[in-house]
Amino acid sequence: MSKFNEKKVMPRYSLICMLLTLVALAVLIKAGYIMTAQRSYWEQVAKRETRDSVPVPSQRGNILSDDGQLLASSLPEFKLYMDFKQLHEAKNDSLWEAKLDSICMGLHDIFPEKSAHDFKAHLEKGRREGKRYYPIWPKRVNYNTYSEVKQLPVFCLKRFQSGFIPQELQSRTRPYGNMAARTIGSMFNEKDMGRTPRCGLEFSYDSLLRGTDGLKNRRKVLSKYMDIIQREPVEGADIMTTINVNMQDLAERAVLKKLQEIDAEFGVAIVMEVKTGDIKAIVNLERCVDGKYREIQNHAVTDLVEPGSVFKVASVMTALEDGVCDTTFKIPTGNGVWHVYGRDMKDSHWRSGGYGTISLGKAMELSSNIGVSYMVDHFYHNNPERFVKGIWRTGINDPNISIPIEGHARPSIRMPERYPNGQWKNWSKTALLWMSIGYETQIPPIYTLTFYNAIANNGRMMQPRFVKATVKNGDTLTAYPPQVVKGREQIASEKTIKIMQDLLHRVVINGTGKKANSPNFWVCGKTGTAMIAKNGSYKGAPNHLLSFAGWFGEKDKPYYSCIVCIQKQGLPAYGWMSGQVFKDIAEGIMAKYVRYDISDARDSTSHPIPDVKNGNIFSAQRVLSLLGINTTTNYATPATQAALVWGAAQRNAGSVLLKKEGMASRKHIPNVMGMGARDAVYLIESRGVRCIVRGRGKVVEQSLEPGHYIKKGEICTLKLE
Repeated sequence: MSKFNEKKVMPRYSLICMLLTLVALAVLIKAGYIMTAQRSYWEQVAKRETRDSVPVPSQRGNILSDDGQLLASSLPEFKLYMDFKQLHEAKNDSLWEAKLDSICMGLHDIFPEKSAHDFKAHLEKGRREGKRYYPIWPKRVNYNTYSEVKQLPVFCLKRFQSGFIPQELQSRTRPYGNMAARTIGSMFNEKDMGRTPRCGLEFSYDSLLRGTDGLKNRRKVLSKYMDIIQREPVEGADIMTTINVNMQDLAERAVLKKLQEIDAEFGVAIVMEVKTGDIKAIVNLERCVDGKYREIQNHAVTDLVEPGSVFKVASVMTALEDGVCDTTFKIPTGNGVWHVYGRDMKDSHWRSGGYGTISLGKAMELSSNIGVSYMVDHFYHNNPERFVKGIWRTGINDPNISIPIEGHARPSIRMPERYPNGQWKNWSKTALLWMSIGYETQIPPIYTLTFYNAIANNGRMMQPRFVKATVKNGDTLTAYPPQVVKGREQIASEKTIKIMQDLLHRVVINGTGKKANSPNFWVCGKTGTAMIAKNGSYKGAPNHLLSFAGWFGEKDKPYYSCIVCIQKQGLPAYGWMSGQVFKDIAEGIMAKYVRYDISDARDSTSHPIPDVKNGNIFSAQRVLSLLGINTTTNYATPATQAALVWGAAQRNAGSVLLKKEGMASRKHIPNVMGMGARDAVYLIESRGVRCIVRGRGKVVEQSLEPGHYIKKGEICTLKLE
């Protein structure tokens, strides 16, 4: 065996190690160069990578009001990019240089925030660097703005000649702006192209609104990529809410007026239909840092607040239902200050000498803290569990109450608990007294309203209903009828309910609720003024929750219940301030929707047959029925009163024929001849085509023929006469 020659082998080994080290260093240096200097280039390459299976987004369904008006809808928006390498490959560099000044002037006219000089410097930088997907404008633009940019020189050429790349995205818009914004909901827009809901009904009903995405394959044919649809997308369903646009607007204006008048922090108002539990309006206005009021949080369903004196109704109802007393029970309220268990309980008129000895009924009228708490302590002091069970029996904190708003709060009314030795675990001698007048409990406003609505509804507690149905192409997919809360067909005996109805009417006639009363209709309700604790203490500058809850309508036929809550710092602070808002809302609703029936203004001896437009014929049927005009239809009456049934109307002798007709698919232009502007524009623009309307009356001419296959960027002109 030959001897190992170390002198010859080791130099070779060292050389190989040095070479491997140099290669490794070169790899690391190249990787670092790619990760830093060439990062943007490779990111753009990754974005241009084609995939065999590309999802095709579905069209998100609309959210509609109770009469079919759009509350939320999806519209296309665009981000505008420039591919300078494609421009160079198309050999249009000289054309770009010749037209650059015109392009920049045009962009300045469209986007005046940026000068033509700045646009030129920006675009020239992208061209020098040979950028792909170089942003022309950093923000999204609507279809009209995109169309204006598309008309500029070079950009008007085909994509592979111009390098102009519009990226189409879906944007969720609310035609009525901030109206009921937190209840309707909103979407995350930028990162996920507006496909993920954030809150409200958008979030709760996302599975129905979203639809099902389609699938397409990309194939390269003659140096170009073509999309081959493998599976068509299925558009989402529309949801018909119970919200009434006019009532919502009326309630918002009433709340806003009072917030500005008394310099309050935020205000809540909810209007509910007594018989059905339908939420007709829900307001959440909060003061922002700029001093303006907007919808930021859904306080009506998420806030756990001590309700104050509006809770006294539940306390008195419990005592009446248990039979421990009646409204004639005498209570010594004295001079308005009651020193009990080491604390002072005060009435609002303690400075003027108090109320003396009064009945329980009078205590309710005057909202006497001593009156209600004395009664509760007198009959339940040794058995507070019985009182709390009675409160639970009213249903005010029933876990079966369903609120379809994600993040809604549940009421907290604690049950007294004892240790094995009989001592209280979570209770004090004063807990019962303060609980009876609305402290030491936490209840969201919508639960309080549901309880009051049950009293107005003769003891029948209805589920708060936000959505009536889901519909698609005019057909009802699912109806959500009014429902009674499970086990709450009768929250108290008929006798107790009648007594409470009478007491709450006396409150607005003789007591603290006078500001909410109206001489034109029947009003019942209760005021509430509660101090709000800060960090567990009521010390410092006072912060109050001012409330009024009740209902209005006819004496034996209440129409709507309503709660108004206002949070205000400092004095003066009284529950009747919310009562004034209640009155404004009630009078507006009664004047517009109840007090003036169309039959009062109609000549009973005359029955003219009107000329009815084509379009949503179910809405026409509803109006004609109110006018007493006979109709003939070829469709089943939908479950919801706000359904969209598209068709034609024909005037006959003594009646109107309403005939449902099939509508074109989302990819084809529908036939809108004979329709009014509202229905025609809705049908066409919901398919992504811009409408131009000329004239008034019915559609007599449409520039895009019915059945025309829709292409991006098309415009349909409608002539009306």
